[in-house]
Amino acid sequence: MSEALLHIKGLKVRYGAIEAVKGIDLQVQAGERVTLIGANGAGKTTFFNVMTGLYTADSGRFMLDGQAYAPTAVHKVAQAGIARTFQNIRLFNSMTVLENVMVGRHVRTRNGVWAALSRHRRAREEERETEAVARHLLDYVGIGQWADSRADALSYGHQRRLEIARALATEPRLLALDEPAAGMNATEKQQLRGLLEKIRDDGRTVLLIEHDVKLVMGVCDRISVLDYGTLIAEGTPQDVRRHPAVIKAYLGGAAHV
Repeated sequence: MSEALLHIKGLKVRYGAIEAVKGIDLQVQAGERVTLIGANGAGKTTFFNVMTGLYTADSGRFMLDGQAYAPTAVHKVAQAGIARTFQNIRLFNSMTVLENVMVGRHVRTRNGVWAALSRHRRAREEERETEAVARHLLDYVGIGQWADSRADALSYGHQRRLEIARALATEPRLLALDEPAAGMNATEKQQLRGLLEKIRDDGRTVLLIEHDVKLVMGVCDRISVLDYGTLIAEGTPQDVRRHPAVIKAYLGGAAHV
C-alpha cells in the first residue's frame, strides 16, 4: 500500500481521569472515503477536534502526506490541507452565502491586508478570482441561486451544504465532515447522500463522522468503529456490518444496518 495521506498513530486524549481516546491508529489513503462510527461518547468528535487543532493530544504521532504534522492551531491545519465542518453549524450568519465561501477561500490567497485595503490591482484580481471560485462551489453543492442571500436565510439542509462549500474553498487535501446529516429530515438526507456521492466520484479524500450508518454505506470505502475511545473494528462496509463486536456494541443485529 502506498504512503497514507493521513497517518495517526497512538493517539491518546485524557480529560482528567477519563481516557477519551485510547491509543487509536488510523490511516486514510489519498482518494479514500473513511467513516468513523460509534455511539455518543465513543470519542469520534474528540478525535476530530485533536486532528484539526481544537484540542491537544496527550500523546500520538501525526503524519500528513508523509510529513510530520502538528495540529496546534486551526488556521495552520487549514493551511496544511485539512478542512472540516462541525456537528453544530458554524456560519457567519450576517454575511451572504457567497461571502461565507469567500472567507474560506482566503486561506489560499496571496495578497495581504494592506494590498486589500489599498485596492491594489493584484488584490482586485485575486478578489475576482476568489468570487468566481466561490460561485462555482455554490453551484457544485447545489445552492448557487442563493449566493446573495444571508446565510441565516437558508434552510437547515442548505446551511449544511454551505459549510461543505466553504470547506472545499480551502482546497483541502482531506475533507473532514463531522456528522453532516445531524438534524436533517429524510429528504435532506437523501439530497446530502447525492452530494456525498458526487464528492466521492470526484476522487476527493474524505474522513467522515456519521451516526446514520445507512447513509454512508454506499458512500465510503472503509468504516472504522470506535467504542469508548477504542478502535474495535475496521474494514469495508460489508465486513463491518457483519463484525460481531460491532453488532454487539451498536447495531443489535445485522438487520439494523
